[in-house]
Amino acid sequence: MDVREREVLGEQRHLDTVYGRLEEKIHEAEFLMADAAKRVQVGTPGALAERDAQVFQAGMHLSRLNNEFEDFLFGRIDLLAGQDGRRGPDGALTSVDPAEDAVRPGPDGEPAAEIAETLHIGRLGVLDAEYVPLVIDWRAPAAAPFYRATPVAPGRVVRRRVIRSKGRRVLGVEDDLLRPELRATLAGEELPVVGDGALMAALGRTRGHRMTDIVASIQAEQDEVIRAPAVSVTEVTGGPGTGKTAVALHRAAYLLYQDRRRYAGGILIVSPTPLLVSYTEGVLPALGEEGQVVIRALGSLVEGVEAQAYDEPPVARVKGSAAMARVLSRAARGAVDTPKAPERLRVVAFNARVELDAADLDRVRQQALGGTAPVNLLRPRARRLLLDALWHKSGAAARRYGDAELAQEARDGFNEDISTEDAFTDFLDAWWPEVTPLQVLRAMADESRLGRWARRLLRPREVRQLARSLRRVTPDGGGLSVHDIALLDELRQLLGTPSRPRERERREADPLDLLTGLEELSTYADRLGPSRRERRERREQEGERADYAHIIVDEAQDLTPMQWRMVGRRGRQATWTIVGDPAQSSWSAPEEAAAEKDGALGTRPRRRFELTVNYRNPAEIAQVADRVLALAMPGTVPPRAVRATGVRPVYEVAVGRDGAPERSPGEAAVRAAAERLLAEVEGTVGVVVAMGRRAQVRGWLAGAGERLLVLGSLEAKGLEYDATLVVSPAEIADESPVGLRVLYVALTRATQRLTVLAGAADDPDGDGVPDLLRET
Repeated sequence: MDVREREVLGEQRHLDTVYGRLEEKIHEAEFLMADAAKRVQVGTPGALAERDAQVFQAGMHLSRLNNEFEDFLFGRIDLLAGQDGRRGPDGALTSVDPAEDAVRPGPDGEPAAEIAETLHIGRLGVLDAEYVPLVIDWRAPAAAPFYRATPVAPGRVVRRRVIRSKGRRVLGVEDDLLRPELRATLAGEELPVVGDGALMAALGRTRGHRMTDIVASIQAEQDEVIRAPAVSVTEVTGGPGTGKTAVALHRAAYLLYQDRRRYAGGILIVSPTPLLVSYTEGVLPALGEEGQVVIRALGSLVEGVEAQAYDEPPVARVKGSAAMARVLSRAARGAVDTPKAPERLRVVAFNARVELDAADLDRVRQQALGGTAPVNLLRPRARRLLLDALWHKSGAAARRYGDAELAQEARDGFNEDISTEDAFTDFLDAWWPEVTPLQVLRAMADESRLGRWARRLLRPREVRQLARSLRRVTPDGGGLSVHDIALLDELRQLLGTPSRPRERERREADPLDLLTGLEELSTYADRLGPSRRERRERREQEGERADYAHIIVDEAQDLTPMQWRMVGRRGRQATWTIVGDPAQSSWSAPEEAAAEKDGALGTRPRRRFELTVNYRNPAEIAQVADRVLALAMPGTVPPRAVRATGVRPVYEVAVGRDGAPERSPGEAAVRAAAERLLAEVEGTVGVVVAMGRRAQVRGWLAGAGERLLVLGSLEAKGLEYDATLVVSPAEIADESPVGLRVLYVALTRATQRLTVLAGAADDPDGDGVPDLLRET
């Protein structure tokens, strides 16, 4: 059992104890309510009031226990001894600063300390039978260091742990070591550290002043970003391994705890891939209130649809380009004119038949579509213009009436007679149907229609590629790609949500609403408030939140212009934190993306920070990655790798049965290399391949176990593994115009070991080193 498994098991034992105590408290609350309810007859008004108060308090307590029972525990802090021994009402020590003798020289002369207190942080406080805190309420003063402590100002905190759980099961832990230079012990054993904290511990405990200075510089860089004022836009750049994502997430926790009222509108965290979302959810704790922090991948940012598929690079380039906004605008207005739309409207007026032909209808449609209003909201205007056209066709407009009131009466009667005819209403439904974003996207799969909408905006070849790609989309949203989600969001804005006449008629027919404006009555149970599950279900029914108070964009360099437009709509009034690295960008037109990014951020002032220290990759791995960076972006200064392991990257060549290098590494070579890495490290192994080979390689390694994950090159962004196997660098570099930058990302995922498996296409030398990775 490795360190991570032991720590997860330890947290699971504590969580089991907590749930046992919660069940006891629930039984106590139920007993109090039942006991109070038995007191049917009481002697005095005071006793009656006492009984009612007991029922109310027991009911409130029971409701709270039941509402917060799921996903209960999310954090832990391990603390040094404090300056005083006073305890607060929750049983925790109140001292903020450590005691003068909390840190002392250890046997080897290095600073050492014993953990004096461990606090678990959760959704509400729980004491055991002896009034010792099992869990501290996240809102309590004792929990503040979980959010406020940073490496530069750690206070008493030595280790901060995020506990990821679902129901009663602990799924994982992630540690943040705030005093890496300290050799801390807990119950006589050295304090174990999991995740990035383990790397910082290794750095901090390396002897020598230089390493101590480097650790201090890492802490200072990150602390400055975390505590930066939350005004306007905070932009953070930094190369691989500099901790950009972790800093952004700690910043979210810090801001929300510092000013919860300001961020009641919620914080949205946008990550490029579902895999990075999973990592993010493990690092950032649920902050005690459902909905305060929302984490979304770009493929799931629009409520009701989700996509994980990736388009081929040429198609992705078209879908992500700024020109698509104009194409979609034309498509939204053109899609209402369906191939099945009627070409003639006949009605009876003034005892005669009145008819609008195709030319008349086309003029009415063009007039109705004038301006920029959403298409689905133009139906009332189209209806009015049809009635105007029929009025003039009938000749009634040329008649002379005695006075204006008589003329208006005639026109009103005409409108009422025509608009209630089945022929007119059936025509209007077919001629101006309600259109959904998905319907427009599927209409764009018709190459001839798309060609008209994209004229002078896209090349003929791009029209063919785009239409062919959209033919995969099904009526229920199947077949969507990640880039299609931004197109759907754009179309949603262009089309608008039509009014709901049934709901409006229901309200108008309710005399209570008309007389009093009262929409609902609430009961005592309602006033207790819904459970977190009920709140989540209600949000799903009501749709997604339209605007947020703060938005964090991770790996921002990968957002396309259309994706920037999508994210920008959710932050019109927000402050922003944007983290990224241009050297890792997989988007081929950064200037175009920058223009849409500026449009999303508006004229807000910006504060810029740069993280310069790579503490993920050993120097041996960073040196190889830096060679590719020099090819991908000449002149770019890489982050400084600050640790060395003495383990150099391994280069292997996939050889066929004839003894010659395989054109592309095959199953046997990939399996053998992956199995060697699994044997060499206790942790995770990431196998990174070109996007087009994901399914094939996943099939080859299907039985390799949970510690191994196969990733397409675009999916590896922001993630890290104990060991990485990069399969055929040439295939990754050649799959897109920015393939060298994508390869740079693939080579910087490992914290311990890197193996590169080459084929003939990589042109390996006698030592197996691919051409792209050789020293020049």
